[in-house]
Amino acid sequence: MLFHPPKNPVELKVLHLNEVQKQRREDLMEATQGKAALKQFKKVMAKKAKKALKSKNKKKDADNKSQVFVLDFDGDIKATAVKHLREEISTLISTANKGDEVIVRLESGGGLVHGYGLAAAQLARLKDADLKLTVCVDKVAASGGYMMACVADNIIAAPFAIIGSIGVVSQLPNFHKWLKNHDVDYEMFTAGDYKRTVTVFGENDAEDRAKYQEELEQTHELFKHFVNTYRPALEVAKVATGEHWYGEDALKLNLIDSLQTSDSYILERMENSDVYALHSRQKPTLAEKLGLAQAAEATLSMAVDKLPDALARFDLNSRLNILK
Repeated sequence: MLFHPPKNPVELKVLHLNEVQKQRREDLMEATQGKAALKQFKKVMAKKAKKALKSKNKKKDADNKSQVFVLDFDGDIKATAVKHLREEISTLISTANKGDEVIVRLESGGGLVHGYGLAAAQLARLKDADLKLTVCVDKVAASGGYMMACVADNIIAAPFAIIGSIGVVSQLPNFHKWLKNHDVDYEMFTAGDYKRTVTVFGENDAEDRAKYQEELEQTHELFKHFVNTYRPALEVAKVATGEHWYGEDALKLNLIDSLQTSDSYILERMENSDVYALHSRQKPTLAEKLGLAQAAEATLSMAVDKLPDALARFDLNSRLNILK
């Protein structure tokens, strides 16, 4: 069977953050201190780079300067960002050297169990490949977000980041009484005692609710076991109450390892390492490109059509302002 590549494969963009930061610094220096100061600064930096290269050659250690890779995960309730995360991780596993570091800037309040379970398993692949994993949380890593974060060798959070929420929740409305009051019958057919327990439209009894609660408790136990596997020093029973904590309190409870923003940590790593940010996206199909082009053309056309009216209004307003 022949392999047929997808019509819109994932495309990857790589930014060398050291170079990006260097360019920004030079732009700011030129704007504030002038070209002469910038020229002098470049000379000093060139000498430092030459000295560092000589030192590296003397040690004859090609791996003296490790590489650091930065990934971003912005999670929604379905953890849809895992689609790109898995591609980025597969690329890193096939190219990075053992001992290189992967920083994941993680933001998520959690969501569906199977979606975040898969996302956490993707991060575990990095550790299985002997890559160091650091998770940085600037705002929130709760519930499924913390399930992902706990896989890391090192969890760094901002002081007011929301951490924890190791629990499981499920809620649904029930329209049975409303349907009954309006003489609407609802029928459901199943094979298997527990193919369906609580429902939205049917009448739920005590047995249904008990079974559903049992399933939630089982999921919670799996969640606690997962956290304990990756953070054995954490008192899981103490923190697996569904509560969340801010960064400083999370540090005291051993939910995280240190307090720092992702920006600060990445700048530190740039001092001694080459840092690369990976960004992937679904490559648009030809039809999507044409659609975007047509939309842009239509917008431009509308703007051109309205231009005479806008100019006329401007001219009228100008004259009215003068008359006032």
